[in-house]
Amino acid sequence: MARIRVGFGFDVHRLVEGRELWLGGIRLEHEQGLLGHSDADVLIHALCDALLGAANMRDIGYHFPDTAEEYHNVDSKILLARTVELIAGKGYSVGNADITVCAERPKLKKHIPAMQECLARVMGVDEDCVSVKATTTEKLGFTGREEGIAAYATVLIEHT
Repeated sequence: MARIRVGFGFDVHRLVEGRELWLGGIRLEHEQGLLGHSDADVLIHALCDALLGAANMRDIGYHFPDTAEEYHNVDSKILLARTVELIAGKGYSVGNADITVCAERPKLKKHIPAMQECLARVMGVDEDCVSVKATTTEKLGFTGREEGIAAYATVLIEHT
């Protein structure tokens, strides 16, 4: 068994009226929110997929299906905590995470420290182990047209 493993995750959700916007476990003020079965925190969903992939445990939809009522409007921080428990069941712990969010608006720079603190707390790691970056797509594609937000995550997990 490998001592360390790397995983990659990607997620996207559509922006819509009448929903709160949650990113990185933090509620942001914005005129639109992300559409999804849960709170649609695209950043956390990409992170969960990266962790599960690194542990060879399929994906977030397999463990937390959008057809299950128990996950309707669920706080994605709960999904992240359960994901960390799932990989721990295979003997893995989080080494570090590097996450990029693609959005034109809202501007995320001032929110990144709070996201890092929140994600580190939920995963039980030092804040220095969680990198969150934000970028735009220079007004190109669905994120550039502000139709949705995308997130990419890369993680390293370690066998304990």
